[in-house]
Amino acid sequence: MTVDLIKSLLTEALQPERFEIVDNSAAHAGHAGAQRGGGNYHVKIVAEAFEGKSLVQRHQLIYKALGDLMKQEIHALGIDALSPSEFN
Repeated sequence: MTVDLIKSLLTEALQPERFEIVDNSAAHAGHAGAQRGGGNYHVKIVAEAFEGKSLVQRHQLIYKALGDLMKQEIHALGIDALSPSEFN
């Protein structure tokens, strides 16, 4: 369910050309964050919104789109954020 919500929020906010999400939560089941219910995810997202933005600015856009999910549902988030020109 969290995977679908992450995908929905990022798609709505960033209108990506490409989007992949991997749920690595099972591999981190014994970690402290996982014990509190937070999942471990990795997203690869290609969006025009990242054009001309620094890595920090791209991550900020993603964190803003995910909002409160970053406080509880997401323990760890790996991010590959590319502009279309970088992807091609």
